[in-house]
Amino acid sequence: MKNLMKLSGLAALGALAGLPAAAQDAATAAAAPLAPYTFEQSVNNGDVAWMSISTILVLLMTVPGLALFYGGLVRTKNMLSVLTQVFAICAIVAIIWVTYGYSLAFTYGGSLDTFVGGFSKAFLAGVDVNSKVATFTNGVYLPEFTFIAFQMTFACITPALIVGAFAERIKFSALMVFIVLWVTLIYFPMAHMVWWWGGPDFLAQEQTAKLIAEAAGDTAAAEAAAANLAANGLLWNWGALDFAGGTVVHINAGVAGLVGCIVLGKRVGYGKESMAPHSLTMTMIGASLLFVGWFGFNAGSNLESNAITALAIVNTFVAACAGGVAWMFIEWAMKGKPSLLGLVSGVVAGLVAVTPAAGFAGPMGSVVLGLVAGAVCFLFVAYVKNALGLDDSLDVFGVHGIGGIIGAIATGILVNPALGGAGIPDYLSQPGTLQVAEYVASTAIMAQIKAVLFTLVFSGVGSFILYKLVDMTIGLRVKQDVEREGLDLAEHGERAYSS
Repeated sequence: MKNLMKLSGLAALGALAGLPAAAQDAATAAAAPLAPYTFEQSVNNGDVAWMSISTILVLLMTVPGLALFYGGLVRTKNMLSVLTQVFAICAIVAIIWVTYGYSLAFTYGGSLDTFVGGFSKAFLAGVDVNSKVATFTNGVYLPEFTFIAFQMTFACITPALIVGAFAERIKFSALMVFIVLWVTLIYFPMAHMVWWWGGPDFLAQEQTAKLIAEAAGDTAAAEAAAANLAANGLLWNWGALDFAGGTVVHINAGVAGLVGCIVLGKRVGYGKESMAPHSLTMTMIGASLLFVGWFGFNAGSNLESNAITALAIVNTFVAACAGGVAWMFIEWAMKGKPSLLGLVSGVVAGLVAVTPAAGFAGPMGSVVLGLVAGAVCFLFVAYVKNALGLDDSLDVFGVHGIGGIIGAIATGILVNPALGGAGIPDYLSQPGTLQVAEYVASTAIMAQIKAVLFTLVFSGVGSFILYKLVDMTIGLRVKQDVEREGLDLAEHGERAYSS
């Protein structure tokens, strides 16, 4: 969040001595807005408390939420394997995060800063209880440990989402190797490209320095300040909006899952044998934990406890419910019966879609977004997936990929204040304050489309290379006899149930 680059020297303004008193007063008044920007780093205990709760809620989404949601959807013989995969990913990625992941995602990366951070905070070097990071409000900061912990939960759940696409057929050892490579080469750079920026005070400081330099005719200082203003992640500089992870989390994981299910191939007996979920009760419990935890995921991404946090909570609530209602009624109309699995899948689709829009859209826009996501994701899962012959075991791409694409593009529409949106943030027109920029539909929507296309290509191609690398070295898939026996006993020597 906080760009740690050293600031360029500010050009000094000409002395006012010698001017007539009236002229000097007028010159002083004119120069006042160009005074160097200064700020204090204020930490609000209420913000810290909310972010601590949000961190715990997002962890709850992964373990036990996602683990139970996925576990209930597989066959009995693979329940324990899915629980183990999700829990192990959470544990391993957390260690990687504090070792070098946080540094790659949220520090200045030198010549590669547009794409990825550096290693200046590897092993959390330089981070202590006095370290702070910027939020989205001038002068408002969080303890850096709070931000590290919150973002760590995102790093944990994103790769865990992928496993649902090829559940019941991947080697545990291969999965662990793939996940280490994937978070390092795909997730951390994506997080940097979307969420790395200087923070509001840094932008105000550099914008003011640029204006001072321009007024003084100091071209070199003006160019240096302009360079600092542009030292953000690639997608951030494109103007792409992603409040809580539509690109970084859902499209990223959804595409990786899609590529994975294609590379590994279909499950033995797919289309010929029953592969019905063994416990929709477990799936409903997991979905409910995801629903509750998602309030920390979306509203916590505001980094503060204020009105935008409240907006994100309302949007998350209504979009999820709209997604569930849309899926349920369309399934009811087209298949004759409303299913519990359809209802909870629709809720998740609504949650996915509203993730990038949570703090930008208005409540009515979020309802529409949830309805569209629930309907489109249902059609993809029920019909398009089968037409394409995909064995995306637990519909990772159908829900997270498709829902994330819908939400990311729709964010560029729903942010429009005329539609009840909060508007696009503008930190530069009046340095030191947050303004709402003029909404230009073509610009806003195109930025979102570019971000989606980039994520599809970056994650898709990168994930394919990593899958192939792991497959050529240790092999991705278990043997057919192991798959038929079930991964619980063959891979872990345990059963999920004793009888």
